[in-house]
Amino acid sequence: MTAKFASRRPLTEDEETEIQRMIASDPDAPEASDAEIAEARPFAAVFPEMAASIDREIARRGPGRPPVESPKVAVTIRVEPEVLQRFQAQGKDWRSRMTEALRKAAGL
Repeated sequence: MTAKFASRRPLTEDEETEIQRMIASDPDAPEASDAEIAEARPFAAVFPEMAASIDREIARRGPGRPPVESPKVAVTIRVEPEVLQRFQAQGKDWRSRMTEALRKAAGL
């Protein structure tokens, strides 16, 4: 599926007009009026029991993924197509095998 309105460039006036028309025509998601926005309240104020339950669950699960001792660094490199194809042809774990080949070449 291709995006009709790419976010990599500014929208043209026609695109902006079409988007605004689509927003206005959507009965399931009407745009909030200034009065409605002024009356809005925080989730925890409207649903205190549910907010407390969510907070307890987040606390129970802990801080998330444990820190890695030596995290990997994302880089971009250019390799010849034949090299990439050779590693990919060996299966799903091609990135690990490529890393191991680089470690060996670097003497690690």
